[in-house]
Amino acid sequence: MINIKDLINKIKWDKRENPKDYSLFYIDFNKKKELAYTKIKKLEGNFMIIEKNNEEIEIPLHRIREVKKKGKIVWKR
Repeated sequence: MINIKDLINKIKWDKRENPKDYSLFYIDFNKKKELAYTKIKKLEGNFMIIEKNNEEIEIPLHRIREVKKKGKIVWKR
């Protein structure tokens, strides 16, 4: 299976993919949260950086549990 960092990059750079079709689900304080792929500002090392309330937030990639495309699971940890 593809690792999560490679999948995130594939969605961004592969012309056949539409980032708007994807959602990521990650664990935050023992709660599963959904994040639209388009909210990812950038990747730095093993973190994805999102912007929330005019503040950059780092989310470790190991917290991502699944990725869905149009509601269908395409990647799961």
